Amino acid sequence: MDRRDFIKKTGKAVALATVTGGTGLLFHNRVKSDYEAIIPKTKNFEVPFDANLPGITLARNEDHLAALNGSLDAIGGIKRFIKPGERVTIKPNVGWDRVPEQAANTNPELVAEMVRLCLGAGAVEVIVTDVTCNDPRRCFLRSGIRKAAEEAGAKVILPGDDDFVKTDLGGELLTVWPVVKHFIDTDRLINMPIVKQHSLSSCTISMKNLYGILGGRRNQLHQQIDQSIVDLANFCRPTLTIVDATRVLLRGGPQGGSLADVAIENSVICSTDQVAADSRGAEFLGLSAQQVSHILLAEKSGLGAVDYRSIGYKEVV
Repeated sequence: MDRRDFIKKTGKAVALATVTGGTGLLFHNRVKSDYEAIIPKTKNFEVPFDANLPGITLARNEDHLAALNGSLDAIGGIKRFIKPGERVTIKPNVGWDRVPEQAANTNPELVAEMVRLCLGAGAVEVIVTDVTCNDPRRCFLRSGIRKAAEEAGAKVILPGDDDFVKTDLGGELLTVWPVVKHFIDTDRLINMPIVKQHSLSSCTISMKNLYGILGGRRNQLHQQIDQSIVDLANFCRPTLTIVDATRVLLRGGPQGGSLADVAIENSVICSTDQVAADSRGAEFLGLSAQQVSHILLAEKSGLGAVDYRSIGYKEVV
């Protein structure tokens, strides 16, 4: 593909990459020319439905660890999701070379607490990983996630070429694509996004956060961003979605920068339904799910409920 064709095909994605800087483009487009044999679609990591428990919970507390634990306890507690002897992969947002106060990445305190909780429930290994947009070493360092997760007992992985496997995602748009193997070769998958405004998809919460499992030329997916998000959500089917709304990036997403764009909400959402999690999370941005195309498409595709109250919603103060 020559330069002119590349620009035509990437459109808005190139504009976004220009805004986020050359380093972001470099790491967004990492490609390995040779992979092992294609891995089939992964198993479903979801837990069984329980009519006696809410499908989505939200806790507010200035003590962010208390907010996480309150929301998690209300949806059934850690032992509902993690069993002794299981391997767990946690997927925070570590996309950007930003400090926690800028709300571009998941709160490192929440990530560390989830590592401790999983290990306390008997997990034999907890991996924390993400495919970053900026330089991975700087992202994991400045976000505070590497230090916090390692001190809590996690194995933190900054993916290199050997961590990717060619995978059949089984999607309408996303078919065969390089995926970080730790999101496939695991027993449980916990998605831990942060709530942010996004210049292309209106918001990035749980389903959009799953872009971070992919290698290859991810920016090309922005041309059909709604379908690519839904394909990823259908492929991953996480065990639990934990939405960080302790700090919310209202403007300038997805990478942010100005503290004036950050709202302090001191909230944590736990959900077994990705669509419901995004529907509730979008409200922190002043959006309804009806305004977010990929949330509506995800419900239409059978991935969850836009009406989060219909699956049982509980708030904890």
